[in-house]
Amino acid sequence: VTTRDRVMRAIRVSEFGAPSVLKVVSGVSVPQPGQGKVLIRVHACGVNPVETYIRTGTHARKPALPYTPGTDAAGVVESVGEGVTVVKKGDRVFTTGTESGSYAEYTIAAEDCVHKLPDALDFAQGAAIGIPYFTAFRALVHKARSKAGETVLIHGASGGVGVAACQLSRSMGLRVLGTAGTPDGMKLITNNGAHLAFNHREEGYTDKIMAATEGRGVDVIVEMLANVNLSKDLQMLAQGGRVTVVGSRGPVEINPRDTMSKESCIMGVALFFATPEETKQCAAQLFAGMEAGWLRPVVGSKYPLDKATQAHHDIIESSGAAGKIVLTM
Repeated sequence: VTTRDRVMRAIRVSEFGAPSVLKVVSGVSVPQPGQGKVLIRVHACGVNPVETYIRTGTHARKPALPYTPGTDAAGVVESVGEGVTVVKKGDRVFTTGTESGSYAEYTIAAEDCVHKLPDALDFAQGAAIGIPYFTAFRALVHKARSKAGETVLIHGASGGVGVAACQLSRSMGLRVLGTAGTPDGMKLITNNGAHLAFNHREEGYTDKIMAATEGRGVDVIVEMLANVNLSKDLQMLAQGGRVTVVGSRGPVEINPRDTMSKESCIMGVALFFATPEETKQCAAQLFAGMEAGWLRPVVGSKYPLDKATQAHHDIIESSGAAGKIVLTM
C-alpha cells in the first residue's frame, strides 16, 4: 500500500464546544508531504491549554471545521517532500508546529518546524518541548528581556510551560521562585530549577514571596492564570518589573496606580507572533539546553489517543499540574 492510499486514526473536531467534541475517526487519509514539508509518524503529542480554548471556539484563532487539534508532536520521519534537507526518513524528531494537527497517527509539518530529537529524550518528552519551551523562552527572553542576577517568579510553575520556565530561568542565571498548588508540585519545581517553591493555595503566600526578596519584590513574573493573579502580581513587582501574561481564563480588575508606583509593565505572550528569526534563536538555545542536559521535559499524565476528551478535561480541571500532559499512539 502506498502512503497515498493509507488511512490513520486522528482526532477530529466537527463543532466547537466541550471536550466531548473531540472524536476519534479511523478512516482519515494519511496526508502527503508537499514541497518543504515533512510527514511524521507520531508516537506522542503534547496537550496544551491553548488547544482547549481553540476547541471551545472562543479563542482568537478559529480553525475551519472539521480540524485535528495540536501542534506538538514527536516521532519518526516517514517521508519528506521536495527540497527538504534538514531531516530524512527514519530521523527521530519533534515539532513546534504542524499543518495537519498533531492529535493523529501521522502529521505534516513545515521543515522549519521540525527539529531533531536527541537520543537522551524519549518521544513523550519530545512531545513536551514545542509550545512549553518556546513559550517560556519568548516570555523570559523576547518579552521580559530577563538578565542574569534578576529574580523571576513563575506563577503556576508545575505545568508544561512552568517547568520549562524554571529550567530555562535557572540556566540563564536568574534567581527562580515558583508556585504550585500541591506539595508534589512544589517538590517537582524545586527539582527542576526553582530555588524556592510556594503554595499558591495557601493564605498569605504572596507575603512569603515578598519576604524571600527582602521586601524588594521580583523583577519578572511569568503568569499562567492572569485572571486570578494579575492584581497581586503588580503588587509583588520590584521597581521596573515586568509581568508576562502566558495564560488567562477571563477578565480581572487591577489598579493602574500599581503600575505607576513601580513604572512596571504588563505584556502578553503569544507564540503565534514569533518571527522566523526569533524562532531560530529559540531553537538554537533550546538545542544547547538538550546538549548541556538542563532541558529535561517532565511528562505528567499520559493518555492514549482515544482518551483525548479526558486529557482536555484534566488539563483545565485538575487540582494541580505535575508536568506535561501527552497523548500516546
